[in-house]
Amino acid sequence: MKKVEKAIITCAVTGAVHMPCMSEYLPITPDQIVEAAVEAAEAGAAIIHLHARDPKTGKPTPDVDVYGDFLPRIKQRCDAIINITTGQPDCSFEERLAAPMKFAPEICSFNMGPLNVGLFAMYERYKDKIQHDWERRFLTETKAATMINSFANMEYIGKELGEKRGVRFEFECFDIGHLHSLKFILDQGWVKPPLFIQSVYGFLGGLQPDPKHVLHMKQTADDLFGDQYYWSNLAAGRNQMKIITMGAILGANVRVGLEDSLWMDRGRLAKSNAEQVARIRRILNELGIDTATPDEARAMLQTKGSQNVNF
Repeated sequence: MKKVEKAIITCAVTGAVHMPCMSEYLPITPDQIVEAAVEAAEAGAAIIHLHARDPKTGKPTPDVDVYGDFLPRIKQRCDAIINITTGQPDCSFEERLAAPMKFAPEICSFNMGPLNVGLFAMYERYKDKIQHDWERRFLTETKAATMINSFANMEYIGKELGEKRGVRFEFECFDIGHLHSLKFILDQGWVKPPLFIQSVYGFLGGLQPDPKHVLHMKQTADDLFGDQYYWSNLAAGRNQMKIITMGAILGANVRVGLEDSLWMDRGRLAKSNAEQVARIRRILNELGIDTATPDEARAMLQTKGSQNVNF
C-alpha cells in the first residue's frame, strides 16, 4: 500500500441504495444534490461520488440529462474531484455507463465483479414508510437480482473510460475475490496503477463489517499490489464510522456519505452529508491524520484534472 501522508475523504452524496422513505434528508433533486455536494466539499471532502435521481420520484436514474443538470454547477462552485458511478442494481450495463461515457469525469466507480445486492432484506423495516411504487419494487425485486460486472465489462470500462477518456477509477471491492479479479485485469493491462481500492463492508452478499475482514482486505491487497495502490474503506449503516476509523489507523483513506449510511448516531439520522464529513475529519485530526485537499488527492491518484472533463 502506498503511504498516505494526508487522508483523502470521499463523500458519496446520494447513491442508489437508500430511498426517500428512509430519510427526509436524502438529496433528490439536482438543486439538492448540488447543495449537498458543495457543502460536503466545504466540510473537507476531496472527492464527491455522485448518482442521479428522478427529481419527481427520487428513483435512481442513469439519465444523462439529469446528470447534466448538476455536474457543471458542482464543478463551478467547488474544486472537489467529481466521481460518477458506473454501478446501479436495476440498470443495464449500457445505461450504467451512459453518464461516465458522455461526461468523462476525473474518476468513476468500478465494481469488481458480481454482487447479490440483497436489498429485499430491508423491506419489512420500511414497508410502512414507502412513498412510491418504485421503492417497493426496488426492494423486493432484488431477491432475484445480481449486479453483474463480467470480465468483458471490465475490459470495456478499462479501455473506453480509462484508456480513451483518461478516467481514473475507484475500484469497489465487496469481497476478497474482487481483489484477485483486480489483480488479473491489472496484469492484463486493462487498468493501470496507482489503483484506488475502496473496500466495502456491510452489504448483504459481500464482506460484513468485522475488524478481521478489514485486516484481511489490507493484507490481501498488500500481497497482490504492494505499493501500487491507495486504500480506502466504506461501511454501510451504523458501522460506518468505526470501520473507516479502523482503516484510517491502518493507513487508509475514508469514505462517508448518505449513500453508505443515513445515520449519525443510534436513532439519529444525519441531516446532511457535510455532517458526516465534518465528523470523520474531526476524528482524523484527533488521530493526528491530516486530510488531503482536492489538488493533493489529484496528485496522489494521478487524475487528469477538472479542466479535462466533458462538463
